[in-house]
Amino acid sequence: MANIEHLGLLQAGAVRWLEWRNTNPHIAPDLSTADLQKHNLRGAHLQGVNLSKVDLSHALLVRANLNQANLNSANLHQAKLSEANLSAAQLSVANLSQAILTQANLSHSILIGSNLSAADFRGATLIAANLIGTDLSNANLRDADLDAAQLNRAHLCFTNLIEANLIGTNLSEANLYAADLVGAYLYKANLEKAQLYKAHLSSAYLFRANLTEADLTGADLAWANLKGANLAGANLTNANLRGVNLTGANLTGVNFQNAIMPDGVRHD
Repeated sequence: MANIEHLGLLQAGAVRWLEWRNTNPHIAPDLSTADLQKHNLRGAHLQGVNLSKVDLSHALLVRANLNQANLNSANLHQAKLSEANLSAAQLSVANLSQAILTQANLSHSILIGSNLSAADFRGATLIAANLIGTDLSNANLRDADLDAAQLNRAHLCFTNLIEANLIGTNLSEANLYAADLVGAYLYKANLEKAQLYKAHLSSAYLFRANLTEADLTGADLAWANLKGANLAGANLTNANLRGVNLTGANLTGVNFQNAIMPDGVRHD
């Protein structure tokens, strides 16, 4: 339950709230379960605040400081969080569906099992973020920085990852059905057993990526760089490999049935 005094201070306005926080740096504010939907909290200083199970749906949180805040199970549906600082925040099982997080900082944040469907993360920073089992279907992560992020078993169907930075990202067993990864940077990414059926990977950089037993049925890999990649046991049935660099790649047990090979000839 939210502390009534803390909630009252927040609702008294940004100036009063900031004065109180600066005067009482040793107090960790508790706003858990509060109803703050549609509230204007632009630029609010909410670092380290307990906001678990809070309702912030449709709230305005542009440039808010939520560093290390507890937002577990919070409702942030359609909240506006552009340029917000959510670094090291706890957001497990939170609802961020259709939220706007353009240019937001979510480095080292924990979002296990969260609903991020149709959220806008364009240009956001998610370095080393924990996104295990999240729902990112139809989300926009174009130009996002997901360096070393954990996305294993995540749902990324129809997700926009065009030119995203996915260096060393763990996407093992992730569902990337029809995801758009055109020009994505996947150096040393782990895509073991990932579902990449009909995924768009043209011009993607997959140098030394792990694609062991990945399902790339019908995927478009035209002009992708798969140099040194591990494709052992992968399914490339009906895939487009025109112009692909497979130098030094492990192709043990790969299914190339009906695939268009790098030289443009269809495999029988």
